Amino acid sequence: METDQNPVSDCSADAWRALPAAQQPDWPDPSELRAALSSLSAAPPLVFARECDALLDRLGEVALGQAFLLQGGDCAETLDSVGAESVRNKVEVLLQMAAVLTYAAGVPVVKVGRIAGQYAKPRSRPTETRDGVTLPSYRGDAVNGLEFTVEARTPDPARLGRVYHASAATLNLLRAFTAGGHADLHRVHEWNRDFVALSAAGRRYERLAAEIDAALAFIRACGMSTSTLRTTEVFASHEALLLDYESALARTDPDTGRRYALSGHLLWIGERTRQLDGAHVAFAASVSNPLGVKLGPDASVDDVRSLVDRLDPHRTPGRLTFIARMGRGSVRDRLPALVEAVRAEGGRVVWVCDPMHGNTFTAPSGHKSRRFEDVLDEITGFFEVHRTLGTHPGGVHVELTGEDVTECVGGSNAVLSDDLHLRYESACDPRLNRGQSMDLAFRVAEWFSAEKRRLVRPRPEPGPVRAPQTRTDVVLATSLR
Repeated sequence: METDQNPVSDCSADAWRALPAAQQPDWPDPSELRAALSSLSAAPPLVFARECDALLDRLGEVALGQAFLLQGGDCAETLDSVGAESVRNKVEVLLQMAAVLTYAAGVPVVKVGRIAGQYAKPRSRPTETRDGVTLPSYRGDAVNGLEFTVEARTPDPARLGRVYHASAATLNLLRAFTAGGHADLHRVHEWNRDFVALSAAGRRYERLAAEIDAALAFIRACGMSTSTLRTTEVFASHEALLLDYESALARTDPDTGRRYALSGHLLWIGERTRQLDGAHVAFAASVSNPLGVKLGPDASVDDVRSLVDRLDPHRTPGRLTFIARMGRGSVRDRLPALVEAVRAEGGRVVWVCDPMHGNTFTAPSGHKSRRFEDVLDEITGFFEVHRTLGTHPGGVHVELTGEDVTECVGGSNAVLSDDLHLRYESACDPRLNRGQSMDLAFRVAEWFSAEKRRLVRPRPEPGPVRAPQTRTDVVLATSLR
């Protein structure tokens, strides 16, 4: 896609440094930070400008109602979890979900992982106190360690280099899995058949799985089993929280003169850092990547209007993704005005539902968790709003893992509150496990199937049509033929 964005000057690229930057670590040794950033500035980029442009094209289709976005992955990646099995499991569950959604929605599904960069987290408080001891809060493996010790919790700039290398390794694995036979659509559907066979709710999903079976059989019968069914695209995204790290990996494309943040394909700004006069919005405005912004229930009409003007002044389809994280109790009330305001401004944005962050509670055991039914209800509310307004529900953004963890309660193979301690492995917030993720995909697919049935109206029986008397009558008469 050709964009009409102007190249960013070196001056505007660094404008964010003069603005307040929320949620930044208190690095104890500035000289060590400078050394780490100097090394990153000289390192090869993690992704390429052409890949970012390709994702912009795909998201442009979502913004125009011609595709659907599935974005998912870890709440917070950890440096010790980088490995072939871990990456493969995340990719597999995204591919499984996408296969179901592609068939049900009848449009391409753009797959974006929260992967290869999601190593920093905003926190509600800068410190944490346990048994009278106060230490810095854990801000993700890019900053400090999860262990509650002075040594682990002290921010360490050397971690930025470790995150860079871990992200590079993850991206290499991601490309290998998606470019080879591992992403073969027929294989992915066999995994889905296994899920349907083993799931407690399997009977509910049998019909949809059988329909996909028939579609794949038809493709094979037509001799259309080509390489396009054996490869796929999965893009990488993360929250652009640590501005020093993001700026060190920004590059100007020599062919176009445009500046890109090449730590990931899509970067988003969080609910805690989307201040219009803040450094995060200024940095995002200076790069040509597709961008996301999280919107909580307190987001106002003026907020979204200003964000569109600042981050997408040319109204490029797919440049800006609004990720609504309202909570099940607020999405139906708060979202409509925001969608209407963006439409009135001429914004061609992607609207996505994050049903995770607004539905967190603390279980009696002390674990943070989410109820699967609350997650589904927020997605349902999100779809209902867009149906009422006649706009496109562009996608879902979920925290998930390919592992059989016990972090969110509910689902067809129900995780109970008393089960949370069994495999609670998240470094920060609770994630859907593999089974719950597939449950969610099939439930969203059921919504799409129901929408198709709702929109199909029986055609009237042919009969005599009176001679039209007005222009309106001419249009109606023509439509009945």
